[in-house]
Amino acid sequence: MGEFEAIGDAVTGGVLGRAVEPGAGEPGADGHTLEKKCLNCGTLLSGDYCHACGQHAHIHRTLTAFFHDLLHGVLHFEGKIWNTLPLLAWRPGELTRRYIAGERAKFVSPIALFLFSVFLMFAVMGLTGALDTDTTKIRSDLASEISDSRAKLADLETDRTEAVREGRPTTAIDPRIKEARDELSALQKVKIGPDAMAEIDTDGAPGWLGGFIDETSKNPELLFYKVKTNAYKYSWALIPISVPFVWLLFPFSRRFRLYDHTVFVTYSLCFMMFLLIAGNTIGLIWPTIASLLFFVPPFHMYRQLKGTYGLGRWGALWRTSLLIGFAFAAIGLFTAMIVGVGEV
Repeated sequence: MGEFEAIGDAVTGGVLGRAVEPGAGEPGADGHTLEKKCLNCGTLLSGDYCHACGQHAHIHRTLTAFFHDLLHGVLHFEGKIWNTLPLLAWRPGELTRRYIAGERAKFVSPIALFLFSVFLMFAVMGLTGALDTDTTKIRSDLASEISDSRAKLADLETDRTEAVREGRPTTAIDPRIKEARDELSALQKVKIGPDAMAEIDTDGAPGWLGGFIDETSKNPELLFYKVKTNAYKYSWALIPISVPFVWLLFPFSRRFRLYDHTVFVTYSLCFMMFLLIAGNTIGLIWPTIASLLFFVPPFHMYRQLKGTYGLGRWGALWRTSLLIGFAFAAIGLFTAMIVGVGEV
């Protein structure tokens, strides 16, 4: 993904997010025209907005105003973003609960924020090269692993020869030698070539799996591009995949409905994507600090569960433990889905 394409993704995400974001309760701006009737539906105006269709009473007709609206759509969501992000980061349960309870004008809606965060995440990763493949490094790493595996096997065989010569039992060392040989054999089946990352031996594999492996080995970069593209296009599927897992935390509850779980999941996914963006950016300068962000998701899940569903400390803790496992299951299902769709 090129730099301009990545920037375009961020802009697209902002525009799409703004398109689905409700406009109720937003402050108006001074217009450049003085209409007496709404230019959209013709209703007589009696304020800053048309009471029939909701359009601004006064519209902008200057190039400066056009770019101002663009910046608002991409960066500000008309000021709602600054009400939403602090709560999403530190008091996610309060944000989720307040949105469910009906406070919509103050906050960016979950789906609008989700669209923006998806496009922004792929844009940032595209700009920083996080989605690029480095086949040269992969070849080098694989050659290093083969060399280390051979050295490990040689040491084990030397130890066994000495044990036999000295009359000591080899019961403990034989399984280690077998494991080392299997590891080396597996690595040696990956043949490095100039036009492909790897050629994998598919003897004995089922027909459908062998075909998939052959396609992967012949052009792994193309496969990676397809997976990346599918993840980009089908990221929305994470929401319906994840909601049933959250429902399992409150089975048959009459107090909490699927709508509550959907808002919870969507805001949670938004935070995780913003965290990936932060980690990817910080990692360019302070990789050690970026690695510490790995511990943030469980803490955030705990706070969001506790605040959203009004749980006690113990109830939030055991549900957080389950939710972490559910999250990995959802990611696995999502990965299987994006590999299976399209031409992959």
